[in-house]
Amino acid sequence: MSRVTVVPHDPAWARAFAAEAAAIKAALGGLTMTLHHIGSTAVPGILAKPVIDLLGEVEVMAALDAAAGKLVALGYEALGANGISGRRYFRKLGPDGERTHHLHVFTRGSPQLVRHLAFRDYLRAMPDVARAYSELKAQLTRDPDAPRDAYIDGKAPFVLETEKAALDWYCQLRG
Repeated sequence: MSRVTVVPHDPAWARAFAAEAAAIKAALGGLTMTLHHIGSTAVPGILAKPVIDLLGEVEVMAALDAAAGKLVALGYEALGANGISGRRYFRKLGPDGERTHHLHVFTRGSPQLVRHLAFRDYLRAMPDVARAYSELKAQLTRDPDAPRDAYIDGKAPFVLETEKAALDWYCQLRG
């Protein structure tokens, strides 16, 4: 199983997101998709796996399903729901076989959209929480022999607890 590497925040990630979002929108032509930069690369100042996470919103999932071949032509692998009901997940690999981009797509209004955006915005607004998350990631990746699952499992309690607080905070902001 591959090991997880996290690196300091790179301001170029915002530009990489914008470039990829533009490429996706161009490839999809008439399909309207709103794209958001999510994940740790979207939170300045914290450690992150150097993989750009994109969150897409579509009105009708069947329209995206019909256009999935256009994303495959961009280098994405279509992985269906990949364990999350209502999602379409696409993964893009670089020439070295390492992941470079993840695209998670849900229909507009999905609770999954709100969950991802709330978590991102909460970390951006709460530097102490973001710092604690970054420190946890550093701790979980110290052992070069630790498997990917140990990283995911090690983050899970923090993510779940923070997600609850983030959703409450986000919903209060939105009224």
